[in-house]
Amino acid sequence: MKNGIKRMSILAGVIAAISAQGAAAEGQLTVGYFQEWPMPFQYAKVEGMYDAALGMEVQWRAFDTGTAMSAAMASGDVQLSVSQGVPPFVVATSAGQDLQILDVAVSYSENDNCVVREELEIDKSNASELAGKKVAVPLGTAAHYNFIVQMNHFGVDIGSMQVVNMAPPESAAAIAQGSIDMACGWGGSLRRMMEHGNILLTGAEKEDLGILVFDVTSGPSDYIAENPDVVAGFLAVTAEANKMWNSGENTDKMLPVIAKDAGMDEEAAAATMATFEFPSVDDQLSQKWLGGGAQAFMKGVADVFVAAGSFDEAKDDYSENVNAGPLAQAGAM
Repeated sequence: MKNGIKRMSILAGVIAAISAQGAAAEGQLTVGYFQEWPMPFQYAKVEGMYDAALGMEVQWRAFDTGTAMSAAMASGDVQLSVSQGVPPFVVATSAGQDLQILDVAVSYSENDNCVVREELEIDKSNASELAGKKVAVPLGTAAHYNFIVQMNHFGVDIGSMQVVNMAPPESAAAIAQGSIDMACGWGGSLRRMMEHGNILLTGAEKEDLGILVFDVTSGPSDYIAENPDVVAGFLAVTAEANKMWNSGENTDKMLPVIAKDAGMDEEAAAATMATFEFPSVDDQLSQKWLGGGAQAFMKGVADVFVAAGSFDEAKDDYSENVNAGPLAQAGAM
């Protein structure tokens, strides 16, 4: 494509690292997560709830993108990733990385979007004017999928655009400086982008186009198979933290802890979490999510990426990349 998206470089990195993928040393668990992405599990993280439940000191490692999480799981540096986006998961598994989805970490259609620089005065009524513009997109992520579907909806030829692979924090700085015309991202970065521009579609409008936006907890299949009780125990703690938050009775004690761990002030963290939904274990195990909906959605994401030329071939089916067993076990704990 002109000036922009070639084959995703992440695919080469993932494929090269697959041979190194392996389970953690016995008694060790390193978990990937995002900064500026406040979630209830962070309260459990800080308060030592995971350590107590699992009988080990859990290590935590922050990432900027879900594609980087895939690479870290491929190398064996990370055993589980919390809130990995579905598109980067699909990119990795389509390339042959043996990962499995374990739960639905969060649903957030309002908190992943593309922002157009305000000086351009482009909105959904004249989105065709985006042709030829420069856009920063973290390739292989939920934001990338979001970008592709939105541009297809508005009839904008992505091949005419200058697409730059850029993590959301850098994109937010670039749109503030006026060096790009549009930026796509999530969380705190999206909030900063919106200080300098406008979105094209609301979360509800995106859902009408079939853009579901949710993250998952994921891990290498071999680690999950070899450590079923550790994985189930981890998911049980996450579910308990979600239940505490969803009740609305623990906000005062949880929010300050979550905000600090996310690297945000309390107001920004509260505003971000107000756009999040944390499904219960029963909901996650339903047909809408791990009972079939997630598998079908992954196939749809993969087919869109193939049509866009982001990678060559989708899998016929992604069912083997979903493992609801540990979550069911967690729900029975």
